[in-house]
Amino acid sequence: MVANTQYRISAGDLEVILALTRTGNLAGAGERLGVDASTIFRAIRRIERGLGQRLFERSRAGYQPSELAQVLAEHGEQVETRLEQARSAVQLTPKQVSGTVRITTTDTILHGLIAPALRMFAEQHPLLTYELHAGNELTSLTRREADIAVRATRRPPQHLVGKHIGPIRVALYAGKAGSIRRYAEVEAGKAAWVAPDDALPEHPSVLWRKRRHPKVIPRYRVNSILTVLELVATGMGVGVLPLFLAQPRKDLIQLTDILDECQTELWLLTHPESRHLRRVSTVFRHLGENLSL
Repeated sequence: MVANTQYRISAGDLEVILALTRTGNLAGAGERLGVDASTIFRAIRRIERGLGQRLFERSRAGYQPSELAQVLAEHGEQVETRLEQARSAVQLTPKQVSGTVRITTTDTILHGLIAPALRMFAEQHPLLTYELHAGNELTSLTRREADIAVRATRRPPQHLVGKHIGPIRVALYAGKAGSIRRYAEVEAGKAAWVAPDDALPEHPSVLWRKRRHPKVIPRYRVNSILTVLELVATGMGVGVLPLFLAQPRKDLIQLTDILDECQTELWLLTHPESRHLRRVSTVFRHLGENLSL
C-alpha cells in the first residue's frame, strides 16, 4: 500500500478512527456516528489508502487498531473534548446544560443510589439525557466508553479523577417470608444461601462466606447483588447485602452486625479530560453531593 504524500488527515477522519477503535466493529462505529456500516468501511479504506498503511487488522473478533490507529484515536479524543468544551462554553445558564452523560456502575448502585439522585436532578436540567450501563465488568473511562463511573473499590485507578463517597457496609440478611430468624440458625446449617459466586467470585461477601462457612454450597447462584436482595426478600435463603439497599426494606431481617471484613469504599470517577465538559462536571458534582450511604 503506497502512501499519498498529499493526503491530509481531517477531523472527520479522526472521528471515524476513534469510533472504530472504541467499538471494534463497523456497525457499532456507524451507530455512534449516525451512518451505516458500509460508510465506515469505505471511510477506513479511503484513509488507509491515503496513509499508505493499514490502520486496523480484520478478524472474527472485530477490528483491532494498529499502533498508529491508537495514536490517531487519542488525537480524535482530544478534538472531541475540545469541541464539547466549545459547545459547553456557549451555554450561558445552568438551565441550558445539555447533552448525554454516560454513567457506568453496578445494578445495585444504580437502583439504590444513582437513580434516586438523578430523579431529583431532572427538573433542574431538563435538557440532559443519560445512558446508564449496569454491569459487573468495568466499562473503560480511559477509552471514553463512559463519562462517569460509580464503583465499589478500595483502590481506584490513579489516572482517574475521583471523589470518595464513603464506606459500603454490609450484613447478613434473611427474608421475613422465610423461616430463619437468628444467625445461630445459619451457623447450625439450617439456612439456604443466595450468593453471586460465579458472577463475582472475588466479591467481599463471597470471600467472607467461604472463610466463615466453608462447607456451605449456595442453593441459588445469581449474577448480581440486586438479585440476591430480591430472592432473600422472598424467603428463599440468606444473603449478604449492603445496608444502603437493605435497610429501607420492611421485608428483610438483619441477622448480623456490620461485617467489617466485607467493607469496601464507594468512589465517583471520571477521566481528567472529561471533568472539564460542562455536562459531565454538572452531573459529577450533583452525584458527589447527593449520593448518600
